[in-house]
Amino acid sequence: MPMPSSANVTTHNLYPYAAMGSDISVLPRIFEAPINIAIFQRTLPAELAISANAQCQTNRDWQYGWLGNPTDALREDLYRNLPEPSAGEALVEDVATIAEAIAYLFDTDSVGIRLRLLTAAMCPRFHCDNLPVRLVTTYAGPGSEWLPEYAVNREGLGAPTPNRPEILRDSQAIQRMAAGDIALIKGSGWVGCEEHGLVHRSPSLEAGQKRLLLTIDPA
Repeated sequence: MPMPSSANVTTHNLYPYAAMGSDISVLPRIFEAPINIAIFQRTLPAELAISANAQCQTNRDWQYGWLGNPTDALREDLYRNLPEPSAGEALVEDVATIAEAIAYLFDTDSVGIRLRLLTAAMCPRFHCDNLPVRLVTTYAGPGSEWLPEYAVNREGLGAPTPNRPEILRDSQAIQRMAAGDIALIKGSGWVGCEEHGLVHRSPSLEAGQKRLLLTIDPA
């Protein structure tokens, strides 16, 4: 099967549920009623890529969590807990800046942050999150995969059973975010989006491959 990519599907087929662009101003489009994913397509600066990759040089899965106001206390705590703090400055600053932007965008003083180093797919089955909205970005390794609405059979969502149909209608329609992309995705907990929250999954990882994943939930 070809590598999942937004190039496989025309913009017309992605419309009206997806908004993508190379400027951060695309992210507030998540508030538009039809949109269930807004992607800021960015290339990781070299300094940030080096900082992120330095955290991947460990032989164990690793995760960091924070719930609260994204102040300087977040920066200090994340520094202390990184696998390789001596190379962590660019990554810490990026995580904190994104968290501050999300807190501002959703008018909240509290965010739930999770930074994970993964050696296997975390959620390999296509699914829809049961929450209002989540930010997702991958610093190293393959990005999250998602489906345009026309490629989804929503009757297939949920725990697999013998009579449950396949979720995926068209394997050529699978999209994958690139490392560095920042996405806001709506779940079924977003009021008005109960029936078309974004269907997505974690990418499979090859032997020895690692993925550094950041998720942020407005709290």
